[in-house]
Amino acid sequence: MPSALGRVLTEAATAQRDAGDQETCEKLLARVDRRIEELLSAETARWSEVDARVAVPVGAVAELVSAGGKRLRPLFCVTGYLAAGGDSADGTEDTVVDAAAAVELLHAFALIHDDIMDNSPSRRGVPTVHAKYTDVHALRGWAGESRRYGEGVAMLAGDLALAYANRLAGTLTGAAAEVWHELVAEMIVGQQLDIALAAEVKPDPRLARWVAVCKSGRYTIHRPLALGAAIAGRPGLDPVFEAYGVAAGEAFQLRDDLLDAFGESAATGKPTGLDLDEHKMTLLIALAAAKDPQVARLVEDSRNSDWNPAELRAALLASGVRADVEEQIDALVADAYGALADSPLPTGWRLRLEELADMVAYRDR
Repeated sequence: MPSALGRVLTEAATAQRDAGDQETCEKLLARVDRRIEELLSAETARWSEVDARVAVPVGAVAELVSAGGKRLRPLFCVTGYLAAGGDSADGTEDTVVDAAAAVELLHAFALIHDDIMDNSPSRRGVPTVHAKYTDVHALRGWAGESRRYGEGVAMLAGDLALAYANRLAGTLTGAAAEVWHELVAEMIVGQQLDIALAAEVKPDPRLARWVAVCKSGRYTIHRPLALGAAIAGRPGLDPVFEAYGVAAGEAFQLRDDLLDAFGESAATGKPTGLDLDEHKMTLLIALAAAKDPQVARLVEDSRNSDWNPAELRAALLASGVRADVEEQIDALVADAYGALADSPLPTGWRLRLEELADMVAYRDR
């Protein structure tokens, strides 16, 4: 049995190592931001030499990135890399910086296109790309339809963000390349099912959960973690990261659903109630419709042009689904913790991943 002094020294050494790990993580994330800024600045300069109008989509991507965001996907990518033992000695730091920058630009692509599909007027407290350029067209009295112009600029900006993401991910090989390609495909097909369920007004808990897992569980947490681990040469950690990431990611999406239905725009940086307005069949809606006939009736009534989203929001509150979802979030966080319990990850990184599960599940924006 170790002596009391031995335990103190061991705990002190562990604390020092954990502090060093977090410092390394923060430095890598700072490099990720710089990598994105340098790329977009260079591209802006490059295309501006042709004509200022050519650089508009690059500027739109840069404005979205600089407006803020949680940077969760780069965070999980770098965390997966460091938890798997990646470090500067193995020459892979530049690769993980590029990969983490790629997942953030992939997220920019997703947000820009998602905002078009959701008809969202703002994101991160500023006008969305399509809304901004719709207004630019109208104010300048240009020919054609202002909305089509704004959406056209936004589509091109999103496409360009995806092109830059693929450029940064271009050096990935082997398991890391496989994770990247699966990540991109999953996110896009998840979005397709999302818009299909909204169009059909189909509140199906099973399918809604599949969308939540694809668009959040895997895309936000599982795949970025697995990507970082694969770059570090530890693709065998994927089962741990999948169990953890799917659970924490579903909790993340349920929190997102709650914030949209009941949150405050000042905190979230985007309009609240947009999912309801746009008929999104989120997991929250699907669960409430399965539980409460009044919610189910109002969801069905949303097919009519004169329906009132405020009535559905009030019915959601009255149904008690909010408390049910909070309980489900608690259970999912416990599942995420459980996935880490017997994993081969270092103790410090297991604790850090527990903290991150709490952060994504119990955030207020």
